[in-house]
Amino acid sequence: MNTAPVYLIERFFYRIRTFVEHWYVVSFRKYSDFVLNFLSRVDYYLAWEITLKHLFRPLYKDYTVLGYVLGFIFRISRLAVASVIYLVLFLVIVGLYIAWLLVPPVIIYLIFA
Repeated sequence: MNTAPVYLIERFFYRIRTFVEHWYVVSFRKYSDFVLNFLSRVDYYLAWEITLKHLFRPLYKDYTVLGYVLGFIFRISRLAVASVIYLVLFLVIVGLYIAWLLVPPVIIYLIFA
């Protein structure tokens, strides 16, 4: 019995499986770790959660009406700007990952088209 073709077929499917596992599963773990670290570094500068926590507190401990009003206005604007930045970053991050996911199918399509 000739087992070489069976072995070659088995290795062919094994290599495809390991490539798919590496490209989609392992890369997702590495990319998600990178993204979470990146977003935590961005949050150090934007401080969205801390700004929301102190939304109704006066700015620089100025307990006058003006301090409360200006603190609220400045913090709302900071939350709005930070939210837009987070949204843009999220869309770019998701777009890059979707492009990464589509590279193998596009290459296969271009080979056989």
